[in-house]
Amino acid sequence: MARGDAPQDSYHLVGISFFILGLGTLLPWNFFITAIPYFQGRLAEANSTAGALSTNHTGPTDTFNFNNWVTLLSQLPLLLFTLLNSFLYQCIPEVVRILGSLLGILLLFALTAALVKVDMSPGPFFSITMVSVWFINCGVDAQTSALGYFITPCVGILMSIVCYLSLPHLEFAHYYLAKKPSRSPTHELETKAELLQADEKNGIPNSPQVATLTLDLDPEKEPELEPELDEPQKLEKPSVFIVFQKIWLTALCLVLVFTVTLSVFPAITAMVTSSTSPGKWSQFFNPICCFLLFNVMDWLGRSLTSYFLWPDEDSRLLPLLVCLRFLFVPLFMLCHVPERARLPILFPQDAYFITFMLLFAVSNGYLVSLTMCLAPRQVLPHEREVAGALMTFFLALGLSCGASLSFLFKALL
Repeated sequence: MARGDAPQDSYHLVGISFFILGLGTLLPWNFFITAIPYFQGRLAEANSTAGALSTNHTGPTDTFNFNNWVTLLSQLPLLLFTLLNSFLYQCIPEVVRILGSLLGILLLFALTAALVKVDMSPGPFFSITMVSVWFINCGVDAQTSALGYFITPCVGILMSIVCYLSLPHLEFAHYYLAKKPSRSPTHELETKAELLQADEKNGIPNSPQVATLTLDLDPEKEPELEPELDEPQKLEKPSVFIVFQKIWLTALCLVLVFTVTLSVFPAITAMVTSSTSPGKWSQFFNPICCFLLFNVMDWLGRSLTSYFLWPDEDSRLLPLLVCLRFLFVPLFMLCHVPERARLPILFPQDAYFITFMLLFAVSNGYLVSLTMCLAPRQVLPHEREVAGALMTFFLALGLSCGASLSFLFKALL
């Protein structure tokens, strides 16, 4: 098939499939961190079980530090396997990595759903739940609603598996998944020009052929390839360490963004309650102002990078903006958290928490998406896959660092 005859994504099926795949990977984590009343009810001692499902979202005292542990144990395996993936991604087939992961998540989440109907003391229930979290990365009847709650992501993951298996059968996806690096002489010449231009940007001396390669290309003419131009095409296997030297500052920014985010969300933010009198607003304050607001504004922040990328990869303003996010840690710790022993409450009104959460979520989404977009622009085209794998590892590193710090910040309250 000629380059000009590329198929179209009929009915946007490929785009929808990738959307569902992304949805399937994030559903388990979000369902775990938002099911606080259910988990705290199961983990409460016998004398406080009756009050576990009260209108206060934070419920009884968090004896097991559930939010801290579920955050940490969901990020440590992510860190481990993204590190392995950075070095072994070429050794393990894509089907094994993706389909195997989805099936594993499905089985473990099905186990979590089954535990809803199993009577168990808090200790063993906590242990089994944490093991499940490790491997996965307001109804009147709380038990029945929790069962439906955990079955929902199972359906989502099943949909993800179906979408992944159907991708090779869609003409648009099959065309690009099976596409070879060089399909025609014209395409080969364009690829070489791109590589040489990237060489210049990455500090590699230019060659005399650049002027020839950057001439306007006529697709109806067969270009005459000079023998000496074949040499630059023999690319060595990208070095992880060389790629890291090019993107280390961007990767550090990504680590710091997620360190700040996971150090307070959800461990600290989930403990914030409304300062108003008990009622419907108090009941839904945290689900709406913490979890819903965060996810919506985080999505908005990530979407902004579709329109502009600022600051660029050469600017020193990016590290400054990232470091400024550390101010959110004391701001959230000084909000209306009733369960505290050391720090005072300086921001009791709900408006403070909502404002902090809005800025916190937008900045998280924008800076994460920005760093992930900038990193591939700092390396050569054939190094971009390695750069992407490295950025995924540093993303997991930031999540793990933040989850670890959440224990300290909660103890300081």
